[in-house]
Amino acid sequence: MTPDSTTIPIRSSPVARTQPMKRHHSKASYYAHRVKESLSTRISKFICAMFLLVLFFVGVIAFILWLSLRPHRPRFHIQDFVVQGLDQPIGFESARIAFNVTILNPNNHMGVYFDSMDALIYYKDQKIGSSPLLNPFFQQPTNTTIVTSTLTGSSLTVNNNRWTEFTNDRAQGTVGFRLDIVSNIRFKLHRWISKHHRMHANCNIMVGRDGLILPKFNHKRCPVYFT
Repeated sequence: MTPDSTTIPIRSSPVARTQPMKRHHSKASYYAHRVKESLSTRISKFICAMFLLVLFFVGVIAFILWLSLRPHRPRFHIQDFVVQGLDQPIGFESARIAFNVTILNPNNHMGVYFDSMDALIYYKDQKIGSSPLLNPFFQQPTNTTIVTSTLTGSSLTVNNNRWTEFTNDRAQGTVGFRLDIVSNIRFKLHRWISKHHRMHANCNIMVGRDGLILPKFNHKRCPVYFT
């Protein structure tokens, strides 16, 4: 080797690093994570579906029980109503109003306590008579009670002027009245007894020239509401 000769060191280039194992490991972790996430999602969806299904069946059962056990209000039907002496010019001196009403308890398993009951009779929205009806009583399920009463004397507030209005309406063919039956009731199911409810049954009635209820109003169901 001469002094002029230059020795150039030869550097071996580094071998390129490959990471096939690392990429393979990343893909395996990714798919494992996806499988785990998918499994968790499926379990969550299954639990939610089962919860909703149970909730649905509980709701259906509760609705059926509510339909079968909820109290139905008593049904009132006017059976007879007569204003006696309506054809008399001064009949107010001996005025008598008699009526007959049936009360049906439509509940299959629930009884009704009638703690009080009063009848009020109106003519042109003016009260012309009132009277207590029956003593407190208990009505069995699907039972019918008949209520009859006659208002006369002090239970009627009919004077000569009012009677004249009656006869004037009678000359037109009909006279209209309203019978309002007011009750304080409680519902009873086995050992459970409800609080008091104030109930009204409004029976609109038309009588003819003879003072008798017209056929179209006889046996008519009276609307019922609570206050």
